[in-house]
Order: sequence, then C-alpha cells, then structure tokens
Amino acid sequence: MIPILKKLKRGSVVNVVRLSGVIAESGRFGGGALNDATLAPILERAFRKGKPKAVAIALNSPGGSPVQSSLIGARIRRLSEEMDVPVYAFCEDVAASGGYWLACAADEIYVDDSSIIGSIGVISASFGFHELMQKQGVERRVHTAGQDKSMLDPFRQERPADVKRLKALQKKIHDNFIAHVQTRRGDRLTSDKLFTGEVWIGKDAVDNGLVDGIAHLGPKMKQMFGEDARLNVFGQRKSLFKRFGFGSSVNVLSDIEERTFWSQFGL
Repeated sequence: MIPILKKLKRGSVVNVVRLSGVIAESGRFGGGALNDATLAPILERAFRKGKPKAVAIALNSPGGSPVQSSLIGARIRRLSEEMDVPVYAFCEDVAASGGYWLACAADEIYVDDSSIIGSIGVISASFGFHELMQKQGVERRVHTAGQDKSMLDPFRQERPADVKRLKALQKKIHDNFIAHVQTRRGDRLTSDKLFTGEVWIGKDAVDNGLVDGIAHLGPKMKQMFGEDARLNVFGQRKSLFKRFGFGSSVNVLSDIEERTFWSQFGL
C-alpha cells in the first residue's frame, strides 16, 4: 500500500511555454510567427492548468514586431499577477530585440553561456530602386492625397524629410522599449548605456544586469521546486503541411524573410 501511495504523491507542477520564432502579426511566416492572437490560449492554459507553482518560458527569438512583443509581454504579466504565479525565462540561442522584450516579462531571466542577449533598439531596412528604374526607362506614377502618404517610397529618391520623420518614429518606439526594460529590470541594470542596440553573450549579459544567471530550464526548475517537480510543456502546433515539409511559394518567401531576422545574429 505504501509504494502505491508514493506513486500517487504528486510533485510541484511547472508549466513550460516554448516561444520560438520571429515575432509578427498573425499570418506571417506561414502562420509560425509568435503573436498575441495565437499565443493567448496557450498562455492561458499554461497559467491555469494544474495549479502550477511557476511558469517557465523557453525562449528563442531574434525579435520582430514591437507591438506584438508588447502585447505578448503584457499578457504574460497580467496572467502572472492574476494567478499569483511567478515566471522564469530561459533564453536559448538568442533573445534579442523583441525577444529580449519577452524575456523581460519574466521575474527572472536565465541564459546559456553562449546565448545572445540584448539588441535594445529599433531598426528599419529597405531598398532603393530609383536609379535602376531610370536606366531601364521605367516611369513611376504615384498620386496621393497627403504629402507624406508615400513616405520612403523605394522607387523614388530618398528624401531627407522622410528619413527625419522615420527616425522620430523609431525614437518613440525605442523610448518605449527602454522604459519597459528599466521597469522590469530596475536596479539590476548596471548602466544606462545598455540601450544602444548592442548584444552581449552569456556571462556578459549577467554582469550587465540584463539577465540573472547562467542556468538551463530543467535543472533550475528542479533545483527550485524539487527533484519530483513535473514539467508540462505547452507550445504552438505546426500545420500538417509544415510538419511534413510542404510549402507554397508564399511560404518560401516567408522563410527567406524569417532567415534575415536570424542571420543578423549569425544563426
């Protein structure tokens, strides 16, 4: 009878949410992007199912949409406070830009020795084709109501006024990012010069107060909640076509775009 009772004795529950990919609105990157709409039901289950002692986030993201990053991070905080469940983030290859925004939604952040962390900045990239069009004898015809409606049109020469306006918009988003990091990390940050878009590796991120330590998810959660702690994993499901490697030409283009996010960190 005693062995049976031991088997029935349940350890602490830690629900694990895997967040891996580029952060973008629903429908981008073949439906595999991280966004608030698709993650909402997953996060709800993770915070409510099994009366967890904690929620651990396995995070691997090069960033993406500032708005989706904010929405996901805010949802994590709301659920954590509503359910009185602490959140721990475990960064894998990279938690940069919007990925680091998500990490800051956790109460504590842990990384691998080689994790890439930071990139607290805003970037906008495009191409200019106006000279190529001139050489090919192609005339661009655009008619707008509102002088700034076609701001930064890649098919015409770049205007200084457009660049000035873009940088003003970027600064506002950057200020929001900085405020979020300062609010979440507080006195743990060692400097106010961590917001230049630079990245740090492993222990350097710890030394700068961007993260709390070097640790891996499984061992750390068992150390904190007992060797008998049960780790239940939640995550996004891939479509049937994705699982078998099928895709359309649209998905191919999305894959190329997604690779540009990862490649800036050498991944």
